[in-house]
Amino acid sequence: MTSQTPLPAMLRGFFEDYLAAQRDVSPNTILAYRDAIKLLLGFAARRSGRQVIRLQLADLGPATVLAFLDYLETERHNCAATRNCRLIAIHRFFAYVADQDPRHAELCRRVLDIPVKKTSSSSLTYLDRDEVKALLAAPSPADRLGLRDRALLTLLYNTGARASEAAGLDIHDVRLQTPSQVRIFGKGRKERVCPLWQETADAVRAYPGQRDDSDQPGAPLFLNAHGKRITRYGLGTILQRHLAVAASRQASLASKLVSPHTIRHTTALHLLQAGVELNVIKSWLGHVSITTTSQYVKPQVLHQPGEKPQVSRSQRCRNDLMGLRAAAGLTRHVSRAVPLGA
Repeated sequence: MTSQTPLPAMLRGFFEDYLAAQRDVSPNTILAYRDAIKLLLGFAARRSGRQVIRLQLADLGPATVLAFLDYLETERHNCAATRNCRLIAIHRFFAYVADQDPRHAELCRRVLDIPVKKTSSSSLTYLDRDEVKALLAAPSPADRLGLRDRALLTLLYNTGARASEAAGLDIHDVRLQTPSQVRIFGKGRKERVCPLWQETADAVRAYPGQRDDSDQPGAPLFLNAHGKRITRYGLGTILQRHLAVAASRQASLASKLVSPHTIRHTTALHLLQAGVELNVIKSWLGHVSITTTSQYVKPQVLHQPGEKPQVSRSQRCRNDLMGLRAAAGLTRHVSRAVPLGA
């Protein structure tokens, strides 16, 4: 094997043998790596004038990778964090290649020496209660897609689920009987159970009620217009469509850049503003470390200018106890702590 070796065997070994079999990486991580490598291959093919299937490992050298990273930022308008995620996937692939055949070690080392870009920390964007109410009211309940979108957006706000987590839900992951709850599979296949408010349970119940495959094992909870499982990209498109409608009713939304992760931030902040403790929110959102959850503990984030918290110590203890019970799946009445329409 030389530096002119075609890539297909290496790529197959990386995705099927290494990531899936040896490392048992989660499907979402494999998809993220796939997207990064796919973009790199397409860029390298255009740059070299070859078809993707004719590319050699040498076509993916450090000069190509650096040009690709510049392309991500200048032409695809990716932020530095997204650029770094793509680079990490590329690093992982070249580390695998070096381990499999040390004769490529020098080329791999030069790619692995490409550093991630330093990112600046920015303030969190989140929605206030009126903005959430406007967003959840945007989908029309008059048709199936409107019922789907209302259930999807309400569930996102209720659970703080990541876009990939919501897209990956099956109908059987949702329990609509008392206590209503949803089983979510997060990063690293970690499973958590989140309680559902009555409004969420009603919205979810109304949507699958229009489906013919509700009783089939593995049936996706949310389908796209073609009857297939919704993707995280499709979820983002749905959110943007209803944000445009909501902004016509709530003007403050027009000036905010809102993504599915913004809804996740909103859930965390509203729980914290209601007095729910960090450890409960950590479990609610599926954070690995309390450090991640602590990013929400900022006076300028917790309260609006001039606003003071109105949660008493007894109320905080009550909310915390209810949150712990909810996390254990014992009650669905967390809405008393953070009412959906408050």
